Amino acid sequence: MKTVVITGGSSGIGKATAGLFAEKGWRVYEWSRSGKSTEKVTHISCDVTKPEETKAAAKQVIDQAGQIDVLVSNAGFGISGAIEFTTPEDAHRQMEVNFFGALNSVQAVLPYMRERQAGRIIFTSSVAAVLSIPYQSFYSASKAAINALALALQNEVRSFGIYVGVLMPGDVSTGFTAARKKSEEGMDAYGNIRKAVSAMEKDEQGGMSPLQMAKQLYRIATRRNPAPQYVGGGQYALFCFLDRILPKRLVNWIVGQLY
Repeated sequence: MKTVVITGGSSGIGKATAGLFAEKGWRVYEWSRSGKSTEKVTHISCDVTKPEETKAAAKQVIDQAGQIDVLVSNAGFGISGAIEFTTPEDAHRQMEVNFFGALNSVQAVLPYMRERQAGRIIFTSSVAAVLSIPYQSFYSASKAAINALALALQNEVRSFGIYVGVLMPGDVSTGFTAARKKSEEGMDAYGNIRKAVSAMEKDEQGGMSPLQMAKQLYRIATRRNPAPQYVGGGQYALFCFLDRILPKRLVNWIVGQLY
């Protein structure tokens, strides 16, 4: 029986992914601060921003299951607001959870994967890593950093038989939207903050189901020779393709007009 660890597995894409892997017969461990064990999913209380907790959680999995075949690094949250008025505390927290939380999780499982000369690490990134969204700049930056980390990490661990990749979902309808920390500081200067964020959240709530992304994550985990990056959703794959072939100035202008 193969073992998967899913961070942020108590809700949204993470919860759907945990359920799907369990249905497929995997031993599933879910790391989060507020999850609960079920008949098929074992919850381990873990704050991914704390390296000592991720290392302890990884050891617990090894002690119980003997191996970690796949890590799905999915924990994250979002903030919104104008760059000029975003507090350093909020900006640091965004990176602390989305980027350093992923880094801590990777560093916790890598020694065990390296020892076995096998494993897969899959990050849940975002189309926002490629198409930076106004007033969601720090979220976009955190996911762009994940993409860069994944590509570099793949070359570092290739000789150990470890695969590293990312899934970049487009809009997905989850509780992520309601959990976003929104700031409207600077509304007098940036009068379109509320309109832009509302448009973005409307797209999210009308987006794909978490199960669609779970199915893609499962395919990446089980595919014989997966690519380093995947886009979640056909229309979003088209957007990312256009970003590669059109002038960056034009693409960025179009994104600005959407929001």
